[in-house]
Amino acid sequence: MTMSKLIITAALVGAEVTREQTPYLPLSPREIADEARRVCEAGASIVHLHMRDASGVSSQDKDLFAEAISYIRAETDLIVQVSTGGAVGMTAETRVQPVSLSPEMASLSTGTVNFGEEVFANPLPMVRTFARACHTYGVKPEIEVFDSGMVTSALALVREGLLREPLHFNFVLGVPGGMAAAAKNLIFLLDLIPPGSTWTVSAVGRHQLPLNTLGILLGGHVRTGLEDNIYFTKGVLAKGNAPLVERITRLARELGRPLAKPEEAREILGLKRREVL
Repeated sequence: MTMSKLIITAALVGAEVTREQTPYLPLSPREIADEARRVCEAGASIVHLHMRDASGVSSQDKDLFAEAISYIRAETDLIVQVSTGGAVGMTAETRVQPVSLSPEMASLSTGTVNFGEEVFANPLPMVRTFARACHTYGVKPEIEVFDSGMVTSALALVREGLLREPLHFNFVLGVPGGMAAAAKNLIFLLDLIPPGSTWTVSAVGRHQLPLNTLGILLGGHVRTGLEDNIYFTKGVLAKGNAPLVERITRLARELGRPLAKPEEAREILGLKRREVL
């Protein structure tokens, strides 16, 4: 049986990882764009973007996003997916800024979850604001699911007319406070989503590789990158995002999953390419 083509998302930087933890973390818009080019060459078709300010702190400043997106669109064919999660503690107004740039996709967390020692707050009024912004700017949301109730909330937003099917989900497993990174949990979540939905699986730290492998086998899509895991093997840092993407590319080929190029990923996800800013 021929399996559908695999979409690889590369989460390049995130909000929490620091240069002290890994020297391979890109920080400036130029560095992030260079990393995007490398993951594109390695087989990724989507980049999930967070930004950092001049001191390396997480920032949702839309000018920083605009600079990086401009480079990425000029130099690659990648699908750009911005984060509306930002960092824990940011206001809704701060978090939603990059959506106004009309990227092709944006993350949309549909519930509140303990996030290590902190709380990643996503009350429904805030989620509705983000969903409306995505609609206004023609952005496809990726529903970020840290626990099963977030699927339920997303389906409620469909009934309210704020989200439109087919939905695309990203199951983020293994965050302390969220659903554990276990195969049975991924399969349970898949039973909750509507027919015709597309989905990606992410997992934190040492769980990244086994859950990515399971996602490949189950016919879904996968996210890898330094946002979720800074190690290539136990105790050995990944020398950037590209080696993590290259490993998934090799695995996919071994397991019989052809890779989706960016234009093919757009077709799978129902996207139209944006013009250069």
